[in-house]
Amino acid sequence: MKSIDEQILRTTKEIIVKFIELGRLSPASVHESFKDIYATVNQTVKKNINIEPPSDDTQP
Repeated sequence: MKSIDEQILRTTKEIIVKFIELGRLSPASVHESFKDIYATVNQTVKKNINIEPPSDDTQP
């Protein structure tokens, strides 16, 4: 699970950086937005992590 948490943190960081680059977020307001973005990414990943991939019924 540690690896997934690290990936969630890395993804959140990349989103924040991209928003700053695009001018959608100012560096001064990162602390306000980081928690919301992290929570959204975390919730999305952990909700979908337990979904099993579809089985491939084409194999004999």
